[in-house]
Amino acid sequence: MKTFSELSLSPLLKSNLAKHGFVEPTPVQALSIEPALAGHNLVATAQTGTGKTLAFVLPLIHLLQNEPKKSGVRALILIPTRELAIQIQEVFTKLAAGTGIRSAVVVGGLGEHPQLQAIRKGAQVVVATPGRMFDFLSRNLVNLSGARMLVLDEADRMLDMGFLPTIKRIMASMPADRQTLFFSATIETSVKHLVEVHVPNAIRVEVGNTTKPVEQVDLHLYEIEADRKLGLLEKMLQEEPGSFLVFARTKHGADRLARKLSRTTGKVVAIHGDRSQNQRNQALKGFQDGYYRVLVATDVAARGLHVDNISHVVNYDLPQVPEDFIHRVGRTGRAGARGVASTFATRNERGDIATIERALKIRLVRREVPAGVVREAGLAPVIEIPMSSEPRPKKFVFRSRNAGRRRAI
Repeated sequence: MKTFSELSLSPLLKSNLAKHGFVEPTPVQALSIEPALAGHNLVATAQTGTGKTLAFVLPLIHLLQNEPKKSGVRALILIPTRELAIQIQEVFTKLAAGTGIRSAVVVGGLGEHPQLQAIRKGAQVVVATPGRMFDFLSRNLVNLSGARMLVLDEADRMLDMGFLPTIKRIMASMPADRQTLFFSATIETSVKHLVEVHVPNAIRVEVGNTTKPVEQVDLHLYEIEADRKLGLLEKMLQEEPGSFLVFARTKHGADRLARKLSRTTGKVVAIHGDRSQNQRNQALKGFQDGYYRVLVATDVAARGLHVDNISHVVNYDLPQVPEDFIHRVGRTGRAGARGVASTFATRNERGDIATIERALKIRLVRREVPAGVVREAGLAPVIEIPMSSEPRPKKFVFRSRNAGRRRAI
């Protein structure tokens, strides 16, 4: 398939695709849509930003257009975060315009009454986070016995967040002969088990290297003292155009960095777990629309973040596990555009950098800190202890996904 016009879709659906600029499919769309339209179970692995949303929304609308009209929920899309749920519904609403097919968002952090009302008024498609969906099921507020399709998007992230038992219970409430579309950026052990047991006879699609960052991203490493990181970031913002997504390790660190940057850079906003849903939505919209040039985020808050045209990702603080490095830098370099991901690390973090490179089989390009980067006023310089560039055998910040839960940030 080279263009969407080749597909056997309704004229209305083809018109909606063209209206919103969908002409040529991305690789994951080209490989996934036709098997899904044919009714096959599907397991697709592709990195964030490769067009997975359209790869399941399009077949879902086609299915509902061509089946006899029935009441109740006919399709369920499970996703890890509220932000992603809202973004998926926006895509769905655009493509389903004029079809009479309606959707409802079911997520925590928002009032449940409007969500239930949307379902009771005839929503055939529910976009939900696992926790709120299971809550509704356990209270008999929603019935999935008539659902024809289940979509799991960013499945690896949901399992990482501890939702495996909840997802299994939700699956058990659905017909065994449903069609299942399974999308994940990576295939880890827990993901493989879920696929083997619950997605039988699936067609497998793999786009790109699912254990490394996308090839369109230039990976830079700056070894720098902690009290000069702010100066380096400010210099990058002064000299390099485009939008910046900056990762901090904690919510307090994100707030602190956003306040400091706003004094010199202007339009800066932070998102993390302590922000209300409305605040997070407004921040993301402002960043997407260009009102904010810099978004400072924690890993938890950035899960499911889908914002186009991010030119720079900055790892101001290192991630707590190597896998998060992939998800961070995958926010740039989308849709064929090149992106830059810069990582700041002190000499004492050489072992952690080595851990990332070894685990992900990558090599970060070492860059010299440019002249003129000043130390942060009022911050005591960190005394660096020279150390070997070899990985530290015992003391490092990263842990396996299976080693236990990380603290929430």
